[in-house]
Amino acid sequence: MTTFRVQRRGPASKYEIWARYRHPQRWSEWAPHIREVRADGPLRPGLEGEVVGPMGVTARFEVLAVDEEAGRWTWVVRSGPIRLWIEHEIADGRAGLVLSGPAPAVAAYAPIARAALANLVAARARP
Repeated sequence: MTTFRVQRRGPASKYEIWARYRHPQRWSEWAPHIREVRADGPLRPGLEGEVVGPMGVTARFEVLAVDEEAGRWTWVVRSGPIRLWIEHEIADGRAGLVLSGPAPAVAAYAPIARAALANLVAARARP
C-alpha cells in the first residue's frame, strides 16, 4: 500500500470548495477526469455511486465519512480489483487529499488529483 499527499491553494473560500464537493453531480465542473457522476443526493456517509471517466470507464464509490464543519470527507473508489482510499480536507483557499492504494494506481492517479485540486480551489470551476 502506497500513500500520496497533495495540497493546492487558490482564491476559493471554504464554502465554495465545499459546495463543489457536496454535490457529486458537480464534480465534472472541476475534475478533468470525470465526465459524469451517478449518485443519489448530496455527499453523505453511505452514499454510493459511479464515476464515469474518459471513454466511458466507470469506477464504483462509497463515501465512508463526512464532517462538513471540519471540511473533511473520505471515500473508497473501486475499479475492478483496484481500490483507492481518498481522504479530503479543505479550508479557505486550500484543498488537500491523502490517497492510499496499490503503488501503480496511486502513481497513475497522482497527477490527475493535482489537476483536479487546482481547479477545485480556483476562483471559478472550469466550464
